[in-house]
Amino acid sequence: MIETSARLLRLLTLLQARGLWTGAELAERLEVTARTLRRDVDRLRSLGYPVRSSTGVAGGYQLGAGASLPPLLLEDDEALAVALGLRTAAAGPVTGVEEPALRALAKLEQVLPARLERRVNALHAAVAPLYHDGPRVQAGILSALAGACRNHERVAFRYGDRQGRPSQRHVEPHGLVHTGSRWYLVAWDEDRDDWRTFRVDRIEGKVAEGRRFTPRPIPEGDAAAYVSRSVASRPYPYVARVVFHAPRSRVAQRVSPLGGYLQSIDDERCRLETGAHSLDLLAMHITLVGEAFEVEEPIELVHALDRLAKRMRGAVRCSAGSRKRNP
Repeated sequence: MIETSARLLRLLTLLQARGLWTGAELAERLEVTARTLRRDVDRLRSLGYPVRSSTGVAGGYQLGAGASLPPLLLEDDEALAVALGLRTAAAGPVTGVEEPALRALAKLEQVLPARLERRVNALHAAVAPLYHDGPRVQAGILSALAGACRNHERVAFRYGDRQGRPSQRHVEPHGLVHTGSRWYLVAWDEDRDDWRTFRVDRIEGKVAEGRRFTPRPIPEGDAAAYVSRSVASRPYPYVARVVFHAPRSRVAQRVSPLGGYLQSIDDERCRLETGAHSLDLLAMHITLVGEAFEVEEPIELVHALDRLAKRMRGAVRCSAGSRKRNP
């Protein structure tokens, strides 16, 4: 009995982790026969979990929305508060909770009854947060993209470029990344046959979901690293490579994901690739990290650092002279 209960919890976890599973996939994960799997699915249904099944090539099992919430020990008003809080956290300024909140929101909205979803949408539209640190992102679009990433479903949407020119895009979404001020979607662009990052605040209208796809390996190893590298390699007029004589973990505390691509060399050194619209800005940005460093390229950055150092020394001399004259 204990083994059966543990298997049911494992089955429920799998169904919540992805939108659609084939019977063969679930049986393999649980190490049971197809007959045992069907019995376990029936047990979940008897407990109130709305497990749907379909046949055919695209068939399988999925956890759907029912007439009431499955037994999660949440009353309607509690579920409403949780969903509203998760939406607020996903789009809010608190660092470190955005992506976990979005994942939890995708799981909750998958089984949220329609009557509660309407109330959540109405409350979210009526609540205006005082803070705003970056472009506004619609929670509905974030939730749809998170679900598509989790379920490996193609999506189509209308996207505006830097000049505001719209175009229809068809992509395979692989991950969402929050940089502290913006949300980015990492996806394989089917129209351009290449990887792209999309700013979620530039996605317009409804996100249309499509057929499933097989995930591809993301460049740089994961979505966060790819976004960092993509932002750092934007067409800046000045791009630099700098080696810091400090561990990557320490330097990363002073360099935001949008501030450049940071790569570990060894336990005591790391390399930063970053860009800016002027050499002076590059010099200040690198100096503010507060660690010893050396410039790999370009040599013009060394000259900019020399000019900055002379200005600093001049300011120190003037300030020291001012204190002597005005004790």
